[in-house]
Amino acid sequence: MREEMIKEEEVKVDELMAKYDKGSRFRVLSGVQGKMITVLLFCFTMFQLYYAIRGGIDAMIARCIHLSFGLSAVFFLYPSNGKMSRKKLHWFDCLLGITIASCCMYIVVFYKDIVMRQGLINHVDMIVGGIAIILVLEAARRVIGLPMVIISLVFIVYALIGRSIPGSLGHRGVSVEGLVQHLFFTTEGILGLPIQVSSTFIFMFLLFGAYLEKTGMGEFFIQLANSISGDSPGGPAKVAVISSACMGTLSGSSVANVVGTGSFTIPMMKKLGYKPEFAGAVEATASTGGQLMPPIMGAAAFLLAEITGSPYSKVILAALVPAALYYLGVFIGVHYEAKKLGLKGIPKDEIPKLLFVLRQRGQLIIPIFVVIALLVSGWSPIYAALGAVVSTIICAAIKKETRLSFEDLLNGMVQGAKSALTVIAACACAGIIIGVVTKTGLGLKMGSILVGIAKGNLVLTLFFTMITSLVLGIGVPTTANYVITSTIAAPAILMIKDASGAQVVPILAAHLFVFYFGIIADVTPPVCLAAVAASGVAKSEPMKTGMQATRLAIGAFLIPYMFVLSPELILINPDISIIPKLITAVLGMICVAVGLTGYFKKNMNILERVFIVAAGIMALNTGYVSDGVAIVIIGVIYFLQSKGSKDLQNIKILKGGI
Repeated sequence: MREEMIKEEEVKVDELMAKYDKGSRFRVLSGVQGKMITVLLFCFTMFQLYYAIRGGIDAMIARCIHLSFGLSAVFFLYPSNGKMSRKKLHWFDCLLGITIASCCMYIVVFYKDIVMRQGLINHVDMIVGGIAIILVLEAARRVIGLPMVIISLVFIVYALIGRSIPGSLGHRGVSVEGLVQHLFFTTEGILGLPIQVSSTFIFMFLLFGAYLEKTGMGEFFIQLANSISGDSPGGPAKVAVISSACMGTLSGSSVANVVGTGSFTIPMMKKLGYKPEFAGAVEATASTGGQLMPPIMGAAAFLLAEITGSPYSKVILAALVPAALYYLGVFIGVHYEAKKLGLKGIPKDEIPKLLFVLRQRGQLIIPIFVVIALLVSGWSPIYAALGAVVSTIICAAIKKETRLSFEDLLNGMVQGAKSALTVIAACACAGIIIGVVTKTGLGLKMGSILVGIAKGNLVLTLFFTMITSLVLGIGVPTTANYVITSTIAAPAILMIKDASGAQVVPILAAHLFVFYFGIIADVTPPVCLAAVAASGVAKSEPMKTGMQATRLAIGAFLIPYMFVLSPELILINPDISIIPKLITAVLGMICVAVGLTGYFKKNMNILERVFIVAAGIMALNTGYVSDGVAIVIIGVIYFLQSKGSKDLQNIKILKGGI
């Protein structure tokens, strides 16, 4: 009976994933076709393991083989539209899969000839490269959606008509032959940095996540969060926050995180008394933040490390304080919303004991500490991920309940390869954008325009960069979003100079800034993919859920400004001054969350809410004067809230609110 219920739940989750996450709408094949795809994905993982362990393959050739496996599997597994069968392969998809594989392998077979030509391409190269570019766009459309493809096409057109564009955005233009050569036959385009990172770090960490899922890590995180905070006010909502933060180590997709944990936490929140819109918003906000949570922050973080030239260990250390502040803001918002509505936690007799949970599956958390230890010790991310995969298998074997069978090991390899397909399509398509930017110098042109509009003011430049990142992030996955914003928006921040001509903002801070806003686009209306997915689980209105999620995620709109203006918060040249900055940052996040919720010790009037939010923002802005004023305002409001709050405890608490 229990197994049937689990299967029914898995089917519901799969249906929700297919509905809201384009990358989950793959075919479910059986028989000979299913076995052929399984063998293909298994061979893909075997190649990646060989390349990770032994190496010895030219980088260009390795990327071509990686792309050949990945994009051919995309065409085999993802139908061209919703009307096509998801139960069997279509002959045309087979043809496209074989064609893209042949185009990629063309470079492998004729690699020496292509190198010897020194950038000159012949007619065959032109045909192969042109077909490959078209099929990369088609693969991205199937897996990611039209927004990414439209953006890529706009960039291609921009490259071709540069001579006709007036003003500072104009350039000398690129021929069709030159563009095809640059996009497909160099390491500046499709086979550039994104695919390099995909073929090394990203794939191995996705394999690590696949094995963690096989061990039941997701269920462990939910039980752990339940045992820690389930009985506190608004317990299920706090369970959602904690478990989703932890699930960020398994899933680089906010939608997958929403559906995975939300199918458990959202019904619990609704049962407790939260409105469906708020329940969905909590899960969407917490799940989106999973990509900000070290040590594994999604595929885009590995790209960030490569683009900025920073060790991945430095990136996760830099992300630690901002991620903690983000989840603090969400947690405080959830807590005071529960207090405002008078909601209690889950009865203690329904909550598993912490020691029981740790005894049952506590060993599963060891691989995460292994990853951290290996990265801090100076191991490359690819070897750290390999070590984590091995430690996962060993730790799972400690207990019979979590032990992986031989079939589980094979399925983990297949699932790891399958989970990489979305990233591969996004990275290949993003390579087109990068190729156009490097060929035309568009990044510097856009940066100059943004800085010019802001008249060189750092805060205004940050604001315009934020707007650009949010607009470019509409409907685009985080990985592709970061590639776009890092090439178009981030250069503007790096152009700001001080009086001596030195760069004001460290490169890591600038890229983390656009990285944050690329992620938060998932809960920002009008598209808000994570919020829409959560509304599907919560049976709520999507736009209302998105607005609630934006309110809960307000920290993500403030924190990037904090660490750009005070790089010590991302541990760049930290000193003793970081302590008061951390204290005021925490105080500021609490005040903003309380003000937007409208409740502290009792319901707050509009003036109290405005002043406490203003005080919070002043506390977030590093400076003794602003901190002093903020503390005075906080003290006054604390006094007003405390005065007579006991007499108001029996007043009927208003339902709803913002």
